[in-house]
Amino acid sequence: MTSELEALFARQQAARWRVAATSADQRKAKLRALLEALMAHREEAHAALAADFRKSPEEVDLTELYPVISEIKEALRRLPRWMKPRRVPTPIGLFGSAGTIVHEPRGVVLIISPWNYPIYLTLGPLVSAIAAGNCAILKPSEFTPHTTAFLQKLLGGLFPDEEVALVEGDAEAAKALLALPFDHVFFTGSPAVGKVVMKAAAEHLASVTLELGGKSPVLVDADANLREAARKIAWGKGLNGGQTCVAPDYVLVHTQVQDAFMDELKGAFQAFYGATPEARRASPDLARIINDRHFTRLQALLSGSSAQIVFGGETDEASRYVAPTILARVDPASPVMQEEIFGPLLPVLGVKDLDEAVAFVNARPKPLALYVFSRSRRNAEALVARTTAGGGCINDTVLHFAHTGLPTGGVNTSGFGKAHGRHGFEAFSNARGILRQPTRFSAIQLMYPPYTHFVRRMIDLTLKYF
Repeated sequence: MTSELEALFARQQAARWRVAATSADQRKAKLRALLEALMAHREEAHAALAADFRKSPEEVDLTELYPVISEIKEALRRLPRWMKPRRVPTPIGLFGSAGTIVHEPRGVVLIISPWNYPIYLTLGPLVSAIAAGNCAILKPSEFTPHTTAFLQKLLGGLFPDEEVALVEGDAEAAKALLALPFDHVFFTGSPAVGKVVMKAAAEHLASVTLELGGKSPVLVDADANLREAARKIAWGKGLNGGQTCVAPDYVLVHTQVQDAFMDELKGAFQAFYGATPEARRASPDLARIINDRHFTRLQALLSGSSAQIVFGGETDEASRYVAPTILARVDPASPVMQEEIFGPLLPVLGVKDLDEAVAFVNARPKPLALYVFSRSRRNAEALVARTTAGGGCINDTVLHFAHTGLPTGGVNTSGFGKAHGRHGFEAFSNARGILRQPTRFSAIQLMYPPYTHFVRRMIDLTLKYF
């Protein structure tokens, strides 16, 4: 395996300068080919994700294909502008010179993607890598074999492996890839594995983009539209069976409206997935847990919590089904409040005011996303200003991740570096600053040595006025 990966990496290194020299039109042609292939093989994508997750075709379209298609269309519209050298103002002390920023490809990049959105989180970064003019090696998760096989077939029919290649395998394959001197590593996954990736990249001083996880809170103000808030929170939690990195992880709701909010939340889950436990178990719209290990982990979170199950709580080991579940009277020190849940369990805690909500959030690691529900613009903006997160929404959940104009990514423990649209293009580019001077004379020459009285006077004037 190692020798094969080294040979693949060498082929991409040999091709990187040719790929870097491609024009905007040539890169756009690659992206159009990927777009057309995705649309042509849409039903195969549905089948692959149904086999791995029992995921509905509609959810595949909305959460896997649409975001990639949106990324491609944004790049097709904007790529010439992104690639164009950008002039910047010249300080008066460098009068006569001109400054330009050029975005050049990083070279050969590695994209390690997770299992929870195996198409989107593999192809989304690839779109940015292609737009920026890189060669790329992709390593998707071994937990979604049907989707990985789909991606292998799709990409193998579009690109030569010296430009884009997909490597299958487990953690050992990822370890072997990380031993190679990539120019950039883009990783999406857990904070624990993110540390491993960063250490490996540090051996080669490779730059990294880390999109990690965390417990993304929802803050519900006393004046929020409770029905709309409940529907949007239930939708964000139910996507992919709760296995979404930016899913609402827990809710802090004002105690004045806590009971009413809980009733609306129950109603939302019933409307989406079925009015009875049997109907929800039979719903074709709720994805299953990815594997036995994660199912067992979620069962342990449920059984290890002293919280009150006010809705749901049913599980089925044979089908890895976990019902949408609402937990009340939750101990903040319990495992369900210490670990990222990554499943359809939703703790709801009451807070007496916004100050208590802010203190609760800020006492914990910085989340990947934070959601605020309030009719008061002042309160919503205050909550955003007094907390920190990778991103988020006001009066919605998850949707910021689909907005190609917004940077997505974490902060500190939830990751760093940004993706999507222009931000993704820049993540896979080196912003190279170029200063151009006249060929005969420039103002700085007035301050060359020897440092005579005149030169010292010029330096004094520069420090004082320029």
